[in-house]
Amino acid sequence: MDKKNLINNLESILRTPTAPFHEYLLRKTIIDLLSDCKDTEISTDSFGNLIVNVGPKDKKPKWIFGAHMDHPGYVKWLSHEENQIEDFKKNGDYVFLGGVPESYLKCNFPIKEFGDFAMWDLLPYKIDEDLIKSRACDDLIGCVAIVTLIQILSSENISTPVGAVFTRAEEVGFVGATELAKNWPYCDDACFVSIETSIPTGKSKVGEGPICRLGDRLTVFDHDATESILFAAKESNLKIQRELLDLGACEASALSVFDIPVAGISLPLGNYHNCGDQNKIEEEFVSFSDLKVLINLMQCIIKFFPKGPDKEVFKKRSRFDSKVNEYRELIKQTSNHFKKTALD
Repeated sequence: MDKKNLINNLESILRTPTAPFHEYLLRKTIIDLLSDCKDTEISTDSFGNLIVNVGPKDKKPKWIFGAHMDHPGYVKWLSHEENQIEDFKKNGDYVFLGGVPESYLKCNFPIKEFGDFAMWDLLPYKIDEDLIKSRACDDLIGCVAIVTLIQILSSENISTPVGAVFTRAEEVGFVGATELAKNWPYCDDACFVSIETSIPTGKSKVGEGPICRLGDRLTVFDHDATESILFAAKESNLKIQRELLDLGACEASALSVFDIPVAGISLPLGNYHNCGDQNKIEEEFVSFSDLKVLINLMQCIIKFFPKGPDKEVFKKRSRFDSKVNEYRELIKQTSNHFKKTALD
């Protein structure tokens, strides 16, 4: 992996402002970063989601990696609907969209305006030892990971096609993902993998590797896809974590409603939605090393399972058959006892 290129992607994407329904600047940044990629098709759907395919055109992608382009922020609201908005969500001409507790919004943290939307006036981008700090890691880091993956695959002349989607308006209820699912541009058995940044739960921690997400607050994810991800990580000696991240929900749940196979991989995130300690608004952060492992993991998934999730992979990962073989002789020796007590 070219570290210089990854840093460029981080700077370009994290410095681009965004908010729900105002992802156009970030979408353009992503398109520009992918403009020189060969064997890559870039398009948009009717809602404005960005769809990217890399690799041979005569085959259909079976892995679709997805990230959303928005982050909680302030947007200009229709004046005749202002009476429907709680006062604490208002800031001048703007209304806050996204899941942030009321106590944080009432602290009147300074905002930076970008025309029809605004963001909290925080650092767009900084690397502090192994931590990437930004006003919007969620989910711009997911966008960085997928953009970097596409660039790598494009340079390698891959024989396996891979899909990618960059969605709009996730922070207000998976609006872009729902529109994408209703007009799913891929085959029915193509698996959507949500690439997210999430609050770590259980024993998971920032800096201990990306998390293979078993599910979220709304649903559990596809068994075969999840086992394929775990298998690829193990066979590649990649340090990852495994958790049911149920403190939030992601786009995988939205797509699963439409019978699309889904899985999820998340980077552990600090200061989720800019909510620091003691009601302070602060930069989010993720681990740089976790990000590099995530990009490697996506490559390994494609390498080990070019045809999509493997229905037999759980058997390969498990030791159930080996246990039967291990005790074969003892099973044979004790079988006579069961014959003596057999049911008539």
